[in-house]
Amino acid sequence: MPAPTTAPVRVAHDEDHGEGHGHQHGREATARWEAAMAEALRTPTWARALPALLLVADLALEESVPRSVAAGFLLTVLPVVAAFSAGPVMVALATVLTVGLQALLALRSGHLYEQHHLWTYLATVLAGVMGTGLATQRRRQARALVRMRAVADTLQHTVLHPVPARVGGLRAAGLYRPAEADFGIGGDLYDVCETRHGTRILLGDVRGKGLEAVRTVADVIGAFRIAAHETADLGELAAQLDRQVRRAAEQRGDGELFVTAVLLQHDRHTGRLDLVNRGHLAPLLVAPGTVAAVRCAEDLPLGLGHLAYGPAAEPTTVPLPSGHSLLLYTDGVTEARDRDGEFYPLAARLGTLPGTDPDTLVAFLERDVRRHAGTLTDDVAVLALRAA
Repeated sequence: MPAPTTAPVRVAHDEDHGEGHGHQHGREATARWEAAMAEALRTPTWARALPALLLVADLALEESVPRSVAAGFLLTVLPVVAAFSAGPVMVALATVLTVGLQALLALRSGHLYEQHHLWTYLATVLAGVMGTGLATQRRRQARALVRMRAVADTLQHTVLHPVPARVGGLRAAGLYRPAEADFGIGGDLYDVCETRHGTRILLGDVRGKGLEAVRTVADVIGAFRIAAHETADLGELAAQLDRQVRRAAEQRGDGELFVTAVLLQHDRHTGRLDLVNRGHLAPLLVAPGTVAAVRCAEDLPLGLGHLAYGPAAEPTTVPLPSGHSLLLYTDGVTEARDRDGEFYPLAARLGTLPGTDPDTLVAFLERDVRRHAGTLTDDVAVLALRAA
């Protein structure tokens, strides 16, 4: 008889745990939202100090002019100034305090109810109303910005999954930096997945920029994630992606749509690494002090395969010796220019590294490309791979 009572106890415990986990997740989400709002509302130090500086300047002026002259009129703009760094409640409170201070200064000079002082009080109240509205609008814009960033972040993590540190028989590391940071995703793409056919990897670059390029990225990655599990031959997988891009081009009426791409397949049991290059930059085989481009057959980019004269080339088997890493990258790296218009010397820079494991390569490129070019004008995607 005790047996039937065991399951309900365990289920109830799981539900309580799930509820607790849900509360914790909710608290973490709230904390992230509050932190993002604080960042969006953050103002420069000078803006936060300006109301106090204005108050000090007014009081100093009050002491330097005859007592018959009230300098409180300078405080009329204080509520609007406060709106650049404070919320609507604080602006309203600052308005009340400002009018009170103006009245005290006018009373000190014996002009509390004189007409020009009454107009000053009224002007300050109106400035307070406008400042409160400004602060409210500023918070609304901050919320909209935080929501936009959250959507961009969700889009990026939905379309571009984080690169796993280890997949199949490979160690991996990745870098992705869209030129248009507000989108969270650009025209470069990558994906890494473990299938029954081996570890399959895609890295590519869509022709064009903007939302249409993002749409193509989502289409290609979605097709890859399905076909990678269902298609045994790597060359046929590339052909399916080629047809997907061509269909998208026909649907959009864009005859110039194409995607350069590199597809890899790694067998964790044999260590064999096969590669298909569809019009993309040749991967680099990197070891301390040596950098070599991988020689492989190259076909037309995805979406343009129907223009080829003959059948697609067979996948190329690429050696991946111990201590070597394979680097896949987009032209956002090699075409990053410095102030003199010089391109980033990728191979030369990698040849100086004493360590070339995936994490080291990616961390180095993230720093060094920005140091060379400053602001990125093109999307950057990098994958570094090494046999585990």
